[in-house]
Order: sequence, then C-alpha cells, then structure tokens
Amino acid sequence: MTSLRWWHTAVIGIAVVLAAILLVGDRPPVGLGAGLGAVAAFVVAWFVLGTKALRESRYSTVYAVIVIVIAGAGTSFAPNFATIQCIAFPLLWVVLAETRRAIAATILLAAAVGVGLYLSTSELAQALAIESVSAALSVALGLWITSISEQSHERQRLLDELRVAQDSLAALNRDAGITSERERLTREIHDTIAQDLTGLVMLTQRAQRELGDSAAGTLALLEESARMALAETRALVASSSPVGLTTGGITDALRRLGERFTRETGVVVAVEIDDLPALERDAEVVLLRVAQEGLANVRKHARATTASLRAWTDGGSVALRVSDDGDGFDPDAPTDGYGLAGMRGRLTLVGGSLGVSTSPAGTALTATLPVTA
Repeated sequence: MTSLRWWHTAVIGIAVVLAAILLVGDRPPVGLGAGLGAVAAFVVAWFVLGTKALRESRYSTVYAVIVIVIAGAGTSFAPNFATIQCIAFPLLWVVLAETRRAIAATILLAAAVGVGLYLSTSELAQALAIESVSAALSVALGLWITSISEQSHERQRLLDELRVAQDSLAALNRDAGITSERERLTREIHDTIAQDLTGLVMLTQRAQRELGDSAAGTLALLEESARMALAETRALVASSSPVGLTTGGITDALRRLGERFTRETGVVVAVEIDDLPALERDAEVVLLRVAQEGLANVRKHARATTASLRAWTDGGSVALRVSDDGDGFDPDAPTDGYGLAGMRGRLTLVGGSLGVSTSPAGTALTATLPVTA
C-alpha cells in the first residue's frame, strides 16, 4: 500500500477523471476555473507533501489538512468534484498511521465534502445522506484493511523469529558436529597413541632391567620422553592444558623445556625470561608450542652447539625468541615441512606474528602476540 508508483498512478488518474468531469459539464467560467485549480492543487500537494508523508510522519497531518480543504473547496464549486473522495479516503488512512487519527480525518473529510455539496446544490438532506454513507463505509473499509495489515506484520515478525530460530538451530547442529568429531578424535587418540606410548614406557623399563648400567642414561631419557608424550596425550584426551603448563605456568615450562633439550641433545640451551604478565592459557600454550617447535628445528636442522630461549614483554605484547648458532637456512627455499607454517598458524589464531632471521651464523625465530590478562 505504500508503493509510490501505485499512488502516483492513482492520483494522476483521479485528477484526469475530475478534469474531464469538470470540462464536460456545463458550468460557469468561475466554477470551472476553481474546480480545475483544485485539481491542480491536489496533484501538486501530492508530489510536494504526499510522497514525503508516506515516508515521514511529520508531514502527514499537514498533508491531510490540505487534502480535506481541497476536497471541500472543490466540491463547493462543482458537486461532481466529490468524486475525489475515492482516492482521498485511502490516502488519509495510509499517511495517518494511527487508527484514531485516520478515523477523525475521515469524518472531517466527509464533513468538508458535505458542506461543499450543500453550498453547490443547496440540498442539505442529500449531502448529509451521501457523506454519512461515505464516512461509514470508509471507516469500515479502513479498519478492515488495517487489521489485515497488522496480521501481515505479525506474520512477518513470526517468520523473522522462525528464521532466527532456524539459524540458531543450524549453528547448534554445527557445534554439535564439531563436538562429536572432537570426541571421536579423543577416543582414537586414547585407544591408539596413548596405548602405544604406555607400551613404549613399559618396554623401556624392561630394557633397563635387562641391560643394566650399559645403556641406563639413554634408556632413562627414552623413558622420560615417552612418559612426557604420554602425559601430553592424556591431557589432550582430558581436554585440558598441555601437561607442561600444569605447574608453574609458562616460565617454568620454558625452563624445563630448555633443561630437557640440553640433556637429550647435548646442545646447551640458555633460558632467559623476564617477569611476564599474567597470560591467557591459550597464549601460554602458543608460546610453549612455538618454543618446542623452534627447538625441534634446532635438533633436526641447525647442527648448533648452543641455543637460547628468551621471553620478554614489549609494550602491550609478549615476545619469545628461539635462537641458535647453527648453519642457518634459506627462508625462500621450498619445503615440505610444517614447522614454520604451523607456528605462524598458531600465532595468527591469537593475533600474533612470527619473525624469522637467519644467516650462516645462526637463526632466530621471534614470536610476538598481544598480552591479554
């Protein structure tokens, strides 16, 4: 009902009909001129104020008053001008959103046209009868259309709520699928990797008993590695933090990592950690994984004699550097490894970044991520 194209057509159409009625009839020049002027005023009022009244309620009252005045004035010069009511009544109901205001405007329009009919025909009874019926029918039709519109809005509201509920249900289904997949992976890890690591620990203990002191040191390191991997696997199964962070936080975890790496490889790892602020557990996990992956690269590729782990704060960020005195590498060379890409991926998830500096004198990886208490 608020389509401007429809209303443009209706207003122009009724204006053409009114002009034709005025021109065909036998009227004095003054009446004809006044009637045509009222038609022109009606069209101008529509394009100047009526189109705005459909969109902004502040123009609705002014426009309604103008329509009522034009209808009454035009009818006082030409009785057939009362035909304007067939478009004036619907316009009032559309621009006046409140039902009470629309009913009041309908009664005023009928009264104005009735006065105009009386002035142009001197038939009071006829004017009262015509306008009483017109007003009653207009109010009844307006209330009926208003109820239909309200029902339509209510249906649209219910449809919007249904779409929101469907979106929420779809999101819940996705979350349920993700949770189900995580539970499946947890069961697989528990039933495969954890069991294999448990068997590895037991075999190591058996080898220590059978071989005695000849390989005790190596077997002890092997058992410790297997136990650490088993503890990490159980922590993942339990959906908890990495076992390295269960006591002492990131500071102690990095120190233990450096000490263990030194025992396993013989590469001396210097650990230097400033007073770090309290970090979210996810951030601590990322820092620990970056340190582990960095030292793993030192073990596999660097051929270094010394390495270092250094952590510090820089403004609103915390940084971790893993460096070594190895051979370095070509950062632009293609590789099938996942190390650097995995580190960058982890850091990106928490808003961090990874810097790489390498030369024949050694390599330094610097991870930076924002501090969030």
